[in-house]
Amino acid sequence: MRKKSQTKRAGAPWASRSTERGFTLLELMIVVTILMILLAIGAGRYQMAIVRAQEAALTQDLAEMNKAIQNYTLDKEAAPSSLDDLVSAQYLGRIPEDPITKTNDWVTENCDELLSADQTSTGICSVHSGSDKVSPFTNTPYSSW
Repeated sequence: MRKKSQTKRAGAPWASRSTERGFTLLELMIVVTILMILLAIGAGRYQMAIVRAQEAALTQDLAEMNKAIQNYTLDKEAAPSSLDDLVSAQYLGRIPEDPITKTNDWVTENCDELLSADQTSTGICSVHSGSDKVSPFTNTPYSSW
């Protein structure tokens, strides 16, 4: 007499379930739900990374332009009357695009104070973004940077 264990087919455990193929609807729904959650988290982080990069570019552009204004004023003994003066005098290669508004709508601030005793006239003393948006990280308007 043969034992029961010897009558069973040898092989892989999944070979005995030849009629069950693929995944169940529940398994697919769970996988799709997990993927959607991960995509939502990733998209949010991606958007915040874009905002951080734009803010870093804005900070760099403002620092460069304000430094060019100071250098122009000290060298020429007169403040520039516009940002185009900085380009024509080669203190800037070009006027950068505002990374927040994607335009060249910089707001210039005219000052009545003189930076040096040799300065003869007033003009632009600083530059700010023309955006009315507020930074989500510092809660300050970009126009005040």
